[in-house]
Amino acid sequence: MNNGSKFIQMITRKFFYSAFILGVTGILGSIFLPGCQYFTSAPPSQSLALNDSGYFEARGLNVMVFSNWYDGSFDDAKISGVEIIHHGVRTVTNGDVRLNPTPGQWDAIPEFVKRTVYKENGRIEAVLEYPRYNFQYTIRGEARDGGIYISVHANLPIPEELDGIAGLNLEFLPSAYFGKSFVANGVTGIFPLYPSSSMETINGETEPKPIASGTRITLAPENPERSITISCPDNRLFLFDGRNKAQNGWFVVRSLLPAGKSGKLVEWFITAQTLKNWTRKPVIAHSQVGYHPAQKKIAVIELDKNDKPEATVQLLKVNNDGSISKALLEKPKPWGAYLRYNYLTFDFSEVKEPGIYQLQYGEILTAPFRIGTDVYQTAWHPTLDVYFPIQMDHVFVREAYRVWHGASHLDDALQAPVNHHHFDLYAQGPETGTKYKSLEHIPGLNVGGWYDAGDFDIRTQTNQAVVMDLVRSQEHFNLSRDETTINQKNRYVEMHVPDGHADILQQIEHGVVQLLAQQKAIGYAVNGIVEAHIYQYRHLGDGVTKTDNLVYNPRLDSLQSDGHTSGTFDDRWAFTNKSTPLNYGSAAALAAASRVLKTYNSQLAEECLAVAQKIWTDEQRHEPDIFVYKGLNTIGGSLDMEVFRAAIELLHATGDSRYKVQIAEMYPEIAKQFGRFASLIAQALPLMDESFKKQVEPQVKTYMEQLAAIEKMNPFGVFISTGGWAGNGGVIQTAITCYLLHQSFPELVDKEYVLRGLNYIYGCHPDSDISFVSAVGTSSKRVAYGNNRADFSFLPGGIVPGILILKPDFPENKEDWPFFWGENEYVVNLGASYIFLVNAVNEIMSE
Repeated sequence: MNNGSKFIQMITRKFFYSAFILGVTGILGSIFLPGCQYFTSAPPSQSLALNDSGYFEARGLNVMVFSNWYDGSFDDAKISGVEIIHHGVRTVTNGDVRLNPTPGQWDAIPEFVKRTVYKENGRIEAVLEYPRYNFQYTIRGEARDGGIYISVHANLPIPEELDGIAGLNLEFLPSAYFGKSFVANGVTGIFPLYPSSSMETINGETEPKPIASGTRITLAPENPERSITISCPDNRLFLFDGRNKAQNGWFVVRSLLPAGKSGKLVEWFITAQTLKNWTRKPVIAHSQVGYHPAQKKIAVIELDKNDKPEATVQLLKVNNDGSISKALLEKPKPWGAYLRYNYLTFDFSEVKEPGIYQLQYGEILTAPFRIGTDVYQTAWHPTLDVYFPIQMDHVFVREAYRVWHGASHLDDALQAPVNHHHFDLYAQGPETGTKYKSLEHIPGLNVGGWYDAGDFDIRTQTNQAVVMDLVRSQEHFNLSRDETTINQKNRYVEMHVPDGHADILQQIEHGVVQLLAQQKAIGYAVNGIVEAHIYQYRHLGDGVTKTDNLVYNPRLDSLQSDGHTSGTFDDRWAFTNKSTPLNYGSAAALAAASRVLKTYNSQLAEECLAVAQKIWTDEQRHEPDIFVYKGLNTIGGSLDMEVFRAAIELLHATGDSRYKVQIAEMYPEIAKQFGRFASLIAQALPLMDESFKKQVEPQVKTYMEQLAAIEKMNPFGVFISTGGWAGNGGVIQTAITCYLLHQSFPELVDKEYVLRGLNYIYGCHPDSDISFVSAVGTSSKRVAYGNNRADFSFLPGGIVPGILILKPDFPENKEDWPFFWGENEYVVNLGASYIFLVNAVNEIMSE
């Protein structure tokens, strides 16, 4: 998976994330340093002009025409088609031909064919098609007359079955227009905070009625930062509110494509107000958590390319009496251009006195942050204390007066039907692989495990990763924190109520009881357990209300129950394709858990190790079971990686030399992909002899040279991914890898690589200075994609994917719209790796 970023663009959501995490270090060997040491300049003209980056640009306004598209996704991520960045904010997307007035996540999307930029003509064209209807068309964008013309062209009339169905849509971000007005042919209205439009049925589908229509619609005429006008003299424009149909719906302007016509089917003329001489405000990227006195402290100042650098930047100290004193005043150092912005840096490492500080650049003053030896000590507590309990499946979770959720999915699980391709990256092949028939109940799976992300499925590979990261944290740092009552027998969890046991051990227990249950139920690792129906997958709120918690009984009527079973077909499905890599993953997680559970639950520890050894023995006796199905990310990592991982964990658990032999025999091939395996190799080093370390050392030197090259690619000094899932997971994993390598090669691996990764997560990144860990740091993510996302809220201690780079040059993380999963979706294994990284930083700063 060395070409990780290209691979990521082929798929979506959790596949984006897991593919990146598995392959992030593998990209290191193929990165080349671009020339980026000079500031860029804005075009002099205020009219839209086609720039060298392939989009239309004027000061305060960018119009992109399929710079981004659906990336082969199975759903609509609201990053495609005609898009508008208005005064530095992407407010418009998905300008394209769609088959619904307000398309939802799984509604039909076209296939992308090609995109052509005609620089000399100031025109961009994109060809797309709906193969099912044999309908191919072209979207054209052309800047002239003080605006941009967007038109749809087709060589043939639209197919009869698309008459009244296909239309040109343009979607507007609701949070950018809440409380603002609109005018349609002189009729006025206000964009509502909450949807209240009427609904109707069209071709069997419930759709919102338009809230306005006309041949000219202006959005936010009173607000020049957001005002956009669309004119279409030959076709009617309709304005819809898509949030009645889905909480993640947008405001949509739409014109139906006319029947019986070829050539130019519809044309819009779009103009946007811009503020004269608009310049984006600078961002002072820094750690919202603060800094240890002994570490490097470098703030990165992000500037609009029209902005002129200030002469000075200063660090201010907030004194105990409330007065402000100047701690350091210097001229910022030019770094150069990255993406669309120019950058300066300010090194205030010399300031070591503990206290409260703020950074000031021009009129921009940051929120207060601390310098102190203890700044990282508690930064992981919200993740373990709050986020992890919230993600626990099959248990009731209380926090003081609040119930986060009931004991969910106690009716797990039905055998997934054969030859079935699920909508969320699962599939069942031609056989179940088990003794159970399609849709037969598999008993014993309703224990343990964590909700994978913002949704509610148990993804086995994720659960394995969480267990191993938590074990690693416990073994390295001996985390005895006890703030949560966890009673597995009673399925009861209560936050902020200690029960005398280390919470991290109880979380590990919660993970392994699910992994063991799979082995007991079917004899190998389940791919995952996931809801059967899209209406359940879209479920927001308490997971206990997704199913009735009664095992499905096909002999009963749909509303009947005998008290133990019911005729309601709402149980989750277990996907059970045999996968040797996934099974080795369970062996690795169980072997790891056996080591730390000995003092907490010795019987469970013994069972974990026995099952792990059995999996290893069984898998070694036959050819690997490899389930291949396009687009899946639920069947484990690569075979070589999972065998290598399992050998390391079993060697650590048993000391058995056969695992050491396996590691040594695999290493020559593994070494050829050192970046991809670096973290595992680092974990193996303490278990192997000195000759193995000597083999590894040259590869470590090369790896660090590659990291040094990446360090120069942007002013933040980390690899920032450009795929469809933002890169915080990769940043954290690279930092952890550097920590582990630092343990064996302190002279080769500078601990600064560990610190830099954590500082990036805490706010030293593009676009903003926000901490990506909710409730950690002075200013942190308050709007994110958890299971409470419909409330525009957050899960304390959850970590979001972070900055998404929209092609070609726009970094984005929305803080006013939670529904961008590639930017804002919490994923549980990122929480586990974050806990490790914070404690790693605490340790190295105490060296």
